[in-house]
Amino acid sequence: MPTISQKGIAMPESPIRKLVPYAEKAYKQGKTVYHLNIGQPDIKTPEIAMDAVKVHMLDVLAYTKSDGSEGYRNKIADYYAKHDIHVNANNIIVTTGGSEALAFAFGSTMDVDDEVIIPEPFYANYNGFSVAAGVKVVPVISKIEDNFALPPIEEFEKLITPKTKAILICNPGNPTGYLYTKEEIQKLAKIVKKHDLFLIADEVYREFAYDGLQHYSVMQEPDLEEHAIMVDSVSKRYSMCGARIGCIVSKNKEVMATAMKFAQARLSPPTFAQIASEAALQTPQSYFDNVIEEYVSRRNTLIDGLKEIDGVRVANPKGAFYCIAELPVENAEDFAKWLLESFEYEGATIMVAPAAGFYSSPNTGMNQIRIAYVLNEDSLKKSVEILKEALKVYNA
Repeated sequence: MPTISQKGIAMPESPIRKLVPYAEKAYKQGKTVYHLNIGQPDIKTPEIAMDAVKVHMLDVLAYTKSDGSEGYRNKIADYYAKHDIHVNANNIIVTTGGSEALAFAFGSTMDVDDEVIIPEPFYANYNGFSVAAGVKVVPVISKIEDNFALPPIEEFEKLITPKTKAILICNPGNPTGYLYTKEEIQKLAKIVKKHDLFLIADEVYREFAYDGLQHYSVMQEPDLEEHAIMVDSVSKRYSMCGARIGCIVSKNKEVMATAMKFAQARLSPPTFAQIASEAALQTPQSYFDNVIEEYVSRRNTLIDGLKEIDGVRVANPKGAFYCIAELPVENAEDFAKWLLESFEYEGATIMVAPAAGFYSSPNTGMNQIRIAYVLNEDSLKKSVEILKEALKVYNA
């Protein structure tokens, strides 16, 4: 039999999705499963986006430009200007989701065996993108006791080698919910300029900043034009995960010219999804105000509930809609499987994402889980109750 590639063998499974077969078995057993494992918002997509697709006037579903519709890119630039990010359409390439934007960023800035420094825990697919690009992830560990704040800059300095090409952050963070301060972004800006590195910022959760805090973008930082690359997406902002529309943004002309070659290789981003995404930009601020209010309430319900469970430690997220919880178990993946296979409470169980998959350091985060608080408050309360009862049985 022909052999599978070593790259394919090394490609990690998604910690978010790999337990799906266990959930399917739980459904067949008649259990209700509360999905805390995946960041699929239950918030309704803005009607203006859905209507734009319903009433389209297209006769032919044709290719768009490789960098995306110019009209859409101009409107994206207008949207950014409202957030004090001043770019033009030529600084933007529309991509098939934020995932493709990340792949373009990796492919445009790093060669095989180059290194990228990432504060961990981090979005699990960063591991996959690095394997696909042949790039080595060099982790700098942030800690739950520090609420997953940016590690000291000295820790980054220690890790920089001639192979280091970039620092990658997610702001606000998936899976931690940590929101980087302006001062932390400035510290990173200083180090990438000092060592001539790229600073890649995944900012898909920009709108989700809580407790009166403000998101500060790498694109707002002055004198970072040649270093800053921003990754963005409509998926979470407008509850449009299925649209698969994102973008890569940079003022570095060489980066964008290189990313354009990758964009041309995949021809173009999807037409209907761009129509919906362009229309979504007209979503009124009241939509976001209501969404933020809802997520703050959900966060408080979840975090307060988790803190009442013996042996559970949880960081307090200031953005996005995730948190990391540390459990009184040795192996959270075994526990997550057991929850689906062998446990139910009042006919229900929960599905969580084992957090070890959000680290690249071996045997790290083994007793942690990521929880996405994308369910309504009643479901979150029920989920916390299930977790509490499950831990009693599991540790008995």
